[in-house]
Amino acid sequence: MTRQTNTPDQRGSPIRPLRVPFLILVIILSVTLTSCIRDGAQPEPDAVFDGEKAYEWVVIQCEMGYRITGTETSIRAGDTFSTTLDALGWRVRDQRFDYKGTPVRNLLAWKGEGPGVLIGAHYDTRREADEDPTHPNQPVLGANDGASGVAVLLELARTLDVQATDRTVYLAFFDAEDNGYLDGWDWIVGSSYMAAHWGENGERPLEAVVVVDMIGDRDQNIYYDRNSDPDLSQTLWEIADEQGYGDRFIPQYRYAILDDHVPFIRRGVTAVDIIDFDYPYWHTTEDTVDKVSAASLEAVGRTVESWLERSLE
Repeated sequence: MTRQTNTPDQRGSPIRPLRVPFLILVIILSVTLTSCIRDGAQPEPDAVFDGEKAYEWVVIQCEMGYRITGTETSIRAGDTFSTTLDALGWRVRDQRFDYKGTPVRNLLAWKGEGPGVLIGAHYDTRREADEDPTHPNQPVLGANDGASGVAVLLELARTLDVQATDRTVYLAFFDAEDNGYLDGWDWIVGSSYMAAHWGENGERPLEAVVVVDMIGDRDQNIYYDRNSDPDLSQTLWEIADEQGYGDRFIPQYRYAILDDHVPFIRRGVTAVDIIDFDYPYWHTTEDTVDKVSAASLEAVGRTVESWLERSLE
């Protein structure tokens, strides 16, 4: 995933991936996706972010399999996100390009009027679990590192009262974030491309960017990131405390993270990374759905939702 600086490696021991007959898996996944899209076919701005519903999206993504950039599973995941967002009344556009001979696909959804604010997450998963001492060549399922952030975005798409924000709200699903150091790949490829081409298709100038990444950990401890804007960080952490999540959002610096917020910072945009990097299953085969908590997803989702609906205090 992202690269932390001046901190030791974190490692966990692996578990074997669940093997389900392909036909059965396809049937189960099709029914699940159809139900999820049907049940959420209408936006619910009077609703409040529901961690259990967000958790369902973590399960759905992991049932698809490894969402490795350029694969059929990645395409299926992107199509599912796009269909769901469209059903919820968001305008959606693909952003496609090639990187080292591999097709990459970002997704951008938006709704509302006024200055732009972007909430982003990466949906790709790492193709090698190189932090896994036993199975370093196996891919990472990415329940927390990938699926958790996307789950927050998709639940926000259902519940956010966009009109209350007085903004154009963008939801960005970044591809090709998580294969840094593998076969000469860099980190944050998708977000770097999006930031570099922002505005070319009429996107509004951005007032702020908030990235959510690795935020589903059952043992959630979210510290300030040294690469993030300090004022916006303080605002978000104070809102979290007001919401009753002060034990989860810890207003202390711990890491400097290279993540999808950095390309926007480099272009002068105020940006924050909400990330829990104290996750022992990072880039191992144990990054599975049982490590993710609905309560953790809800803490982050409600914090971001509240910040947006207060018209970005």
